[in-house]
Amino acid sequence: MTPVLVNGIALVAGLFAAVPAAQTTAPRQLLAAADRFDRAQLSKDAAALDHMVSDDLVFIEASGTRSNKQTFIAGWTAPGDSFDPVTLVDRRLVPLGREAFLVTAEARLTGISDGKRFVSAIRFTDIFRWIDGRWQAVHIQVTRLPTGK
Repeated sequence: MTPVLVNGIALVAGLFAAVPAAQTTAPRQLLAAADRFDRAQLSKDAAALDHMVSDDLVFIEASGTRSNKQTFIAGWTAPGDSFDPVTLVDRRLVPLGREAFLVTAEARLTGISDGKRFVSAIRFTDIFRWIDGRWQAVHIQVTRLPTGK
């Protein structure tokens, strides 16, 4: 074998060896990560959300506006807002290889905002990546649904 070929093989082997193994991608563990994320939102846990959301988050709001991590966390942790328990409907989990997955569902959110009761029906899609040893949300998209649905 030529030295160039040997070095090329060693380089490629080294690149594959350097890829860190992700946490298990078993559906139960992926859903558990998504559940922790949902609980952090509903309980207004800003510290947990900060840990679970990538600094580079792309957040597409129901209005179509592209926002970021700060806007997403502020929306769930606003003073005076509270959320009732939520039931997710038509929840789907889609593994996207070893280091990413998405979860999508419909949710009917109710609670108090600005001192008034609210009802909001949405479909959301959250995409998570394995970053720095943990699952982090990297993309969130929300679509508003008719509240009578």
